[in-house]
Amino acid sequence: MQINIRTSGENQAVVTQLTRKLPGGTKENVIARIALGYSLSLGKRFTTQEFSSYDSQGKEYKDHILFDGQYRDFFIALICQAYGITKNDELIPKYIKLHVDHGLEKINYLFEHNSQYTFFDFLTEHFSKGVDAIEDAPESFDSVENRNQHISKRVFTGPINIKVGYNLSTREEIYCCFNDSNRYNNQHIAVAGKSGSGKTQFALEFLRQLHKQTQGQVNFLFLDFKGLSEDDKLKMSDFFNETHTECINAPHAPFPLNPVSFIDNINEKNKLVGINKFVDIIAKYSNIGKKQQQILKDATKEAFINHNDGKHPSLKEIYDLVLDAVGDTRDTLTEIMERLSEYELFASKVNDPSIFLNNNYYFSLSGELDSTVRFTSIFLIINYIFNVFTNMGGTEVVDGNRSMRYVLMIDEAHDLFREKKSLEILEVLLRKIRSYGVSIVLLSQGISEYNQGSFDFSQECETAFLLPINDLNNTKAINKFLGLSEKDGTRTMRNLEKLYNGQCVSNIKELPKGELFEVVQYWKEK
Repeated sequence: MQINIRTSGENQAVVTQLTRKLPGGTKENVIARIALGYSLSLGKRFTTQEFSSYDSQGKEYKDHILFDGQYRDFFIALICQAYGITKNDELIPKYIKLHVDHGLEKINYLFEHNSQYTFFDFLTEHFSKGVDAIEDAPESFDSVENRNQHISKRVFTGPINIKVGYNLSTREEIYCCFNDSNRYNNQHIAVAGKSGSGKTQFALEFLRQLHKQTQGQVNFLFLDFKGLSEDDKLKMSDFFNETHTECINAPHAPFPLNPVSFIDNINEKNKLVGINKFVDIIAKYSNIGKKQQQILKDATKEAFINHNDGKHPSLKEIYDLVLDAVGDTRDTLTEIMERLSEYELFASKVNDPSIFLNNNYYFSLSGELDSTVRFTSIFLIINYIFNVFTNMGGTEVVDGNRSMRYVLMIDEAHDLFREKKSLEILEVLLRKIRSYGVSIVLLSQGISEYNQGSFDFSQECETAFLLPINDLNNTKAINKFLGLSEKDGTRTMRNLEKLYNGQCVSNIKELPKGELFEVVQYWKEK
């Protein structure tokens, strides 16, 4: 793909003017590259509606002149990274042209309005910002590389046929092989049902069968935002015993995980990136400022330095170093770190990091925890799971079945959907963990919560189960949730008129679309 561009007619003179500000003999392709990089650094991202923002009547740049060959891949990679596209995308030349024009326009504006400003000032300022950005810029919620992760996880390679219900007339059993890659593009599942509809009992039965069929090789974590009372815990004792599940009721018992142990504690570059991500998660859910973020970052770095035994520091050790840095000052940073460490939400020492992912846990988050602590702790756990599995690498498809490692089940997921800060990491999790043998199961009281405007979580879940909800007249939303055509949707709506608690419609491939059936319930099946 040749990338030959022309600047706008207005920017032709700007190219010449700005090149004169550079050292003598500098060619006019240099300012084009600077403009391209500057435009991207400003965060500008062009939409298709802006493709005609600049004409092409100005300075011409041939491919080999614009990039000098040796820099070509670098600039194309910048565009691909900025727009999330591949190196063969046909829009790359267009984006490069737009960013060159935009950068020339912005740089020229700086010089026109700052008569004492030199190009040396410009380069010094923005090189410094670029260097600082490597260390200080917020991390995306993509995974962090860890080449020194010593975690082994069992993998199940066969089909996992889950009995999901019964035919209402014949009582014939209905099965769903959710890891059949010929039928399902991913293993994520969305379940919607109001309180009392049977969705939680359906979820527990799903996990019971998962444990039994895979002989415990596929493990799970059940996140419960309601919190379990002692009576509830007693009622679920059969489930816990049968599935060998440990129930952890926060904050009364620590979760068997060190949330910073996803960080590579050997490779310095990877360690820094991991520390940045840890700080970003704390900052995102506790609203600490830039100064506080730097204090936390420095404290975390120091905590790693203090560990020359190959172990990871605990949250308590990081908190103590934060206190050393701030003295008697108490603010949002010290408050959130104190609660995370003093509540002992996480284990201070984890001798074998493989134990957590090779066992089953029910994590009950008590209502006595304030929302900041609850959400921060949850996303530290989710971040850990995401990073560990992505660093393990993808799982194979064997005889048409995706090999499975883990199920993360989130009950009352609408609590997360309502928390706008959580959407980004959930979106990344659903999109990027699908090939790593991990299934995300979301349970919510309705379907409207799944659609958060810019992102519809149900669309990232290949399989959906709709139990009785309060809004059964929203045809459009129901069809979208179940992935139904208008014809299938009409039939489904007729069935929904007869929907009772303990019944559902689904889009599983093993059943005609929109067919009504009785869902399995743990309390009945056991």
